[in-house]
Amino acid sequence: MSTFNVPTREEVNTTNQAIFDNLNKALGFVPNLYATYAHSETALENYLNLSNAKTSLSAKEKEVVNLAVSEVNGCIYCLSAHTAIGKMNGFTEDQILELRAGQAPFDSKLNALANLAKNITENRGKADQEVTENFFNAGYTKGNLIDTIVLVGDKTISNYVHSTTKVPVDFPIAQPLESTKA
Repeated sequence: MSTFNVPTREEVNTTNQAIFDNLNKALGFVPNLYATYAHSETALENYLNLSNAKTSLSAKEKEVVNLAVSEVNGCIYCLSAHTAIGKMNGFTEDQILELRAGQAPFDSKLNALANLAKNITENRGKADQEVTENFFNAGYTKGNLIDTIVLVGDKTISNYVHSTTKVPVDFPIAQPLESTKA
């Protein structure tokens, strides 16, 4: 049972109310996790600025990182949300499961990215040299590496917010990776 409520528009400050309105226009709803950030007067705006900042990674590459990181961190909210977003970005159900495992056998470049995102997250930022070299050998740059690390941090923030608050998931629930391997 969640000890954190999901605040309504009326329960947040005017800055967050405007963000809720924009989210409603763009998505058709305010995701519970975003609403939870609005318990703070500044966190929702700060997080969305980070999450929507310019990056050298494509939308599809961002989802590779989001799925691998959320799996390592065990965040059912983010796994559920990014499974839906991954499908919108053209990944199949099977590819999403592979990405969650930190692999992309269907694409060698995305495989290097998925491996790196998983490795960075598992090792708390201390990426293995071989994994980093494979990332560069796949065609990624030092700028891509920094953008990947920033994205790992971005996703880890959301993973931690959900893991601590346990607000209800308002996306179709992603199945545990282990149950799909049977």
